[in-house]
Amino acid sequence: MHVVATQSGGVYFLYGYGGTGKTFVWKTLSSAIRSTGGIVLIVASSGIASILLSGGRTTHSKFAIPVPATKNLTCNIHQGSDLAELLHITKLIIWDEAPMCHIYSIEALDKSLQDIMHNSNPFGGKNHCQILKLTKNMQLQSNPTDHSNLDELKQFSEWLLDIGDGKLAEPNDDYGEITILDEFLIKDFQDPIQTIVEATYPDLLHNYSNGDFLQKRVVLASTKDVVDKINDYVLSLIPGEEKEYCSADSVDKLDELLSPAFGVLTAEFLNSLKTSGIPNHKLIIKVGTPIILLRNLDQADGLCNGTRLIVTRLSSSVVEAEIITGPNIGHRTYIPRMNLSPSDSPWPFKLIRRQFPFMVSFAMTINKSQGQSLAHVGLYLPTPVFSHGQSYVALSRVQSKKGLHILIHDNQGTPKNTTINVVYKEVFSNL
Repeated sequence: MHVVATQSGGVYFLYGYGGTGKTFVWKTLSSAIRSTGGIVLIVASSGIASILLSGGRTTHSKFAIPVPATKNLTCNIHQGSDLAELLHITKLIIWDEAPMCHIYSIEALDKSLQDIMHNSNPFGGKNHCQILKLTKNMQLQSNPTDHSNLDELKQFSEWLLDIGDGKLAEPNDDYGEITILDEFLIKDFQDPIQTIVEATYPDLLHNYSNGDFLQKRVVLASTKDVVDKINDYVLSLIPGEEKEYCSADSVDKLDELLSPAFGVLTAEFLNSLKTSGIPNHKLIIKVGTPIILLRNLDQADGLCNGTRLIVTRLSSSVVEAEIITGPNIGHRTYIPRMNLSPSDSPWPFKLIRRQFPFMVSFAMTINKSQGQSLAHVGLYLPTPVFSHGQSYVALSRVQSKKGLHILIHDNQGTPKNTTINVVYKEVFSNL
């Protein structure tokens, strides 16, 4: 606050695990500065994070950062433009989840601010970075259902932090095996998918149309294939007529010009392709199905990548749905088909898939759950996590230890009480 008041310049990196109060700090700072007439710009690296902050926008939209990120790019902000003038008089910029952005995006803003402020120091004069840490899990400790046993709650919070820091399986400086506490494990099952669904969605047939019931819970898995199996299973349980929507797939015309072989790929082959970030060729939906958006559609209306909704009506061209997460709960919207492509294509060509920009969300991948806060989480791990921090992200989605259920088995379906935790210590070396 002193730096803001004196406009002496500075960069502060606020570091803390989920539930420690980072968003609370942002809201407090912005409210204090705005109450005296100061301008605060709040941006976030993901759409779902941006709508949780007052006046929040995605970083790319607010600072006009080109997509995809490439080396030596700059923001599309011109001297004398309204945005450049706004940046001149801004007291504070808050960038939530900054490490999730590509380094080229951060460098683009750095170069653009130097140009706008006519100052060659980092970020236009903000020439040092001070690290601040939040360590107490306020999200767990503010839950009134757990006040009866704060010691247990503290142990659970510390257990989560140890998983995030890679301290449970020392030395854990890449892949390490950790033991899951018995109180969270589901050990007795015949059909693992049925069991984890029943644990996460108890009495589903009486609650499948209850938005509040669906909003509070989800099953998490590490791969898209497992998620699809769970979603298909739950959808088969729910009464009602299903509707199937098929995509129209093609290869980007530029890729066809560069390599004529891509132009002869069959529709059947393109339809079979699956990857994260785009829906499958076939979307099977019923009225009452929870879905999650895969693109930012209308941030002002809370329709961001990661927003969850419930389908209320199906037609041939649009799907009507009601928002069940974020600040705009209860709002209804119409979702059209649109051209979608993966941001990081796993193929040597760019697939263009015209489909509805969402997927069924009884279950979702751990990566997709980033930013979600839930009362009940079922973690299903027939396939272990495979990237840094995934275990912590999955386990820290839950607001209460009573809401966590974990089912782990090997390739033969035998129950396990251990799983892989991926932590690269070099990530923390400068913190």
